[in-house]
Amino acid sequence: MASDAPVSTAPVPWTGAPIAVVGIGADGWDGLGRAARDAIGDAEILFGSARQLDLVPPGVAARRVRWPSPLVPALPGLLQEHAGARLCVLASGDPMFYGIGVTLARLLGAPALRVLPQPSSASLACARLGWSLPETPVVSVVGRPLVTVLPELADRRRLLVLSADEHTPRELAALLGRRGFGGSELTVLEQLGGRAERHRAGIAKQWEHPPGDPLNIVAVTCAADPGFARATRLPGLPDELFGGDGQLTKHEIRALTLAALAPAPGELLWDVGGGSGSVAIEWCRAHPGNRAVAFERLERRRRQIADNATALGVPHILVRGEVRAELAADAEIAAPDAIFVGGGLTQDGVLETCWAQLRRGGRLVANAVTAESESLLLSWSSAQGGVLRKFQIYRGEPLGSFTAWRPQLPVAQWSVVKPATKFPAEG
Repeated sequence: MASDAPVSTAPVPWTGAPIAVVGIGADGWDGLGRAARDAIGDAEILFGSARQLDLVPPGVAARRVRWPSPLVPALPGLLQEHAGARLCVLASGDPMFYGIGVTLARLLGAPALRVLPQPSSASLACARLGWSLPETPVVSVVGRPLVTVLPELADRRRLLVLSADEHTPRELAALLGRRGFGGSELTVLEQLGGRAERHRAGIAKQWEHPPGDPLNIVAVTCAADPGFARATRLPGLPDELFGGDGQLTKHEIRALTLAALAPAPGELLWDVGGGSGSVAIEWCRAHPGNRAVAFERLERRRRQIADNATALGVPHILVRGEVRAELAADAEIAAPDAIFVGGGLTQDGVLETCWAQLRRGGRLVANAVTAESESLLLSWSSAQGGVLRKFQIYRGEPLGSFTAWRPQLPVAQWSVVKPATKFPAEG
């Protein structure tokens, strides 16, 4: 199964005949319809993995080319090398379901392809289990860290995990056991749709099955241990889930901050003065397609951001140094959809730099806890508009045999949307 990571920012013009992308299941040639068989039979070059190519009968005349490893970097050159021939690409099941079809569409554009899908492994798994496909989230750990499963976990929730290989089920069971979901039920479905189809089931913390077939998908029915802190996709995770030196936006203020940032699927956040990375982490947990860059000048805190991001299932967060220095060294850092400034507000040029880099229509949210930084937000609000708020959080704590309300540091917050068009004075 190919990575569905983008290989280019824009499709490369394709001058050859449309490429047939044919999904083939574990049932092989016998499971293909006439159109799929004709597309394979008409090809001069047939691309695929060794397993996929072996499913095609010897009588098919096409020259067979196995995918190199790593595939994605070699793909443009490989296709151009054979651009004058009739090409066919084999994929597992549905090519547009975490498959090579997605990569090819991003590289060449949809008009360059003729996609002929088979049922995906998720469709087949839900058919076997009696689960509703649109209500079942799917997480792929093919070419991705296993911890990316973590944000999807919730008590009584069902999900499917696309395995990287035969070791994924055991590794997943161990991860669930460590993270408070050891009572979850796992069902491993191997070689779905083929003659060698097999199912194995068990409880995560008691998993003793040996590695089986590398072509498998794992169905998980989550069972949460009530002794572990809840960690959902909604903002405001418990503070104790973040390791480090305590430099973090506390969970009540963090929830209010994420509400002001208003993450939408696929958006990019800059978390400036990242500290523990809590805001960037919660931004990315809000949706699997969200991305973040955390800027932090101290190396020890950069390490803790990376550690926290991995522990909370979003290891793809990019961790960089001080924002102005990083921009001076790398002008290609993508412009963000939103910026949170949680530290370094009073450093010369930080807010100016962030405002200049924010795309038009993007959101900027800045929190201040000192009089000096609050004064700066008042000045910027006067010049740029936006909304000013001030939060005071009290937590109940023991006072002898009674309970007293202990105040946290008050937080001033400025949130603003950058105008979508330039004003005449901006040139």
